[in-house]
Amino acid sequence: MNQVQVINFKTTTEQPQVSAVASERRVEGAPEQVLWNKFIDSSESLLSGTWSSDVGTWKVDYNDRNEFCYLLEGTMALIREDGFRTELTAGDAFVIPAGFVGCWQVTAPMKKHYVIHKVQA
Repeated sequence: MNQVQVINFKTTTEQPQVSAVASERRVEGAPEQVLWNKFIDSSESLLSGTWSSDVGTWKVDYNDRNEFCYLLEGTMALIREDGFRTELTAGDAFVIPAGFVGCWQVTAPMKKHYVIHKVQA
């Protein structure tokens, strides 16, 4: 009999991981980030959970992953390295494709659900 459990994001029994953005990636501020991993598949190529961050800006490089996000709270922007800016707010759902390079900017404390798919190099 298959004993696979459905993962309900409303149920939070996991201890969150609290961290700060690494100093070499920080552009502005020193945001605290909180991560609740809800699911990691056996190959560790698919991850999902809930993540939150204080206000700040940091460099990102999505060279090895695609990420789907649903913004639950707050406001933010994704800024490509060429300066193109995408503004996002609570209720928005979006995908950051593999290859995106730029900055993640949180303009009001935010929380999101995410699904990350790591791609083969």
